[in-house]
Amino acid sequence: MLIRGAEIAGAHACDVRVEGERIAQIAAALPRVDGELEFDACGGALLPGLHDHHIHLFALAAAERSVACGPPGVCDANALARALANANANANASASGRREWIRGVGYHESVAGELERTQLDAFIRERPLRIQHRSGALWMLNSAGIDRLGLDRGSDARGVERDDHGRATGRLYRLDDWLRERLDASDPPDLDAVSRRLAESGVTGLTDATASNDAEALRALVAAVDSGALRQRIRVMGRATLPDPDHPRVAHGGLKLLLDERDLPEFDALAAAIATAHRSDRGVAIHCVTRAELVLACAAFEAAGPAAGDRIEHAGVAPPDTLPALRQCRLSVVTQPHFLAERGDAYLRDVEPRDLPWLYRGRGFLEAGIPLGGGSDAPFGAADPWAAMQAAVDRRSRSGAVIGPRERLSPEEALALFTTRPEAPGGPARCVEVGAIADLCLLDRPWSAARDDLAGARVALTLRAGCVIFRSET
Repeated sequence: MLIRGAEIAGAHACDVRVEGERIAQIAAALPRVDGELEFDACGGALLPGLHDHHIHLFALAAAERSVACGPPGVCDANALARALANANANANASASGRREWIRGVGYHESVAGELERTQLDAFIRERPLRIQHRSGALWMLNSAGIDRLGLDRGSDARGVERDDHGRATGRLYRLDDWLRERLDASDPPDLDAVSRRLAESGVTGLTDATASNDAEALRALVAAVDSGALRQRIRVMGRATLPDPDHPRVAHGGLKLLLDERDLPEFDALAAAIATAHRSDRGVAIHCVTRAELVLACAAFEAAGPAAGDRIEHAGVAPPDTLPALRQCRLSVVTQPHFLAERGDAYLRDVEPRDLPWLYRGRGFLEAGIPLGGGSDAPFGAADPWAAMQAAVDRRSRSGAVIGPRERLSPEEALALFTTRPEAPGGPARCVEVGAIADLCLLDRPWSAARDDLAGARVALTLRAGCVIFRSET
């Protein structure tokens, strides 16, 4: 392919020749080769393809087939009732005649309070119902769902909440794997639609940060790449037993560990898990949302010793006294600034005032010399990198409140959240240069105009005209 008239790093009217999967030539005017496809960039900025450093692909595809149960579309109990009633009316029975589950996602307490079986029975009684909290840490079941899983007949699973009489409340904490094993078996959801939408947003690479990824999940992801359903290159995090992928477009992303302040692990066990991964040349990524989780993770990394690829996922609350430890352990942070736009008003109500200045920081990490990358955490956040960039620049909630104005990034810094190397979020940005992999993102205007849009807090969705992804096989 020959791309005509693109802007590259401020240089206008550049031609770019792609051969196979690599950029072969860049010059002011290149002659067309016979059989070469020509594409007019019309002066738009040609960028390295964006990399989402934290996403959950199968959960995102499953969410597409689920009922939205939280803001912004569902904001009160009446709206939730209507959404579930509509899903119930359109649901079908399985081939065996059993009533199929209704699966909801994205719930937050601001909609209808703390949900358990009694409240959910008022919405749906006859059909099993499960709703996931928007944090991803909690599932809530109605009585039909509890009965389908046999929870009232006893379960020793840690995380099944029970009342004072030993009866299941329907609230299941961090039990995704346990729940999946007990649900009707099915093939992994098809990734074609979500992959296509990500490509249309300029995303050419992904890091799947699902902690439960194992050999079976890896096989499914490799199969999706081979079939063409998954267009992006992918790094896969997961369990300690996750094998090395034998595929040129799939890489091992290291060990993923979850911390939950409600049930923190023993310090020695956490440090030992990190050290064991390091001995296998694996980086470790630890999910940290709260102040306590971040302090524990940093201490465990310090005890185990640093290694390439170690990272903190989210760092939702990172006060100044945590930054020296992050820097000393050479940890990267992968942040989700769009949560400020999507959840900012709830944060202003629910988060302790002392923590509000340190929510999903940007500028503070960079000034402290801590590498900073960006991820969507989709489906728990919107899978749109441009919206995340916009939020990193303006840090505004839906109501217009600014959260942590000193943490704002410039448009170039926001773009860099998604253009660093997949294995090193926050490291040197990738460039459009000869020899580079030709996974590219094309804007519909020069970067100077796109930058003005971001800096002016206008909707970043207007920036993209589409994505050109080059593959040797196409």
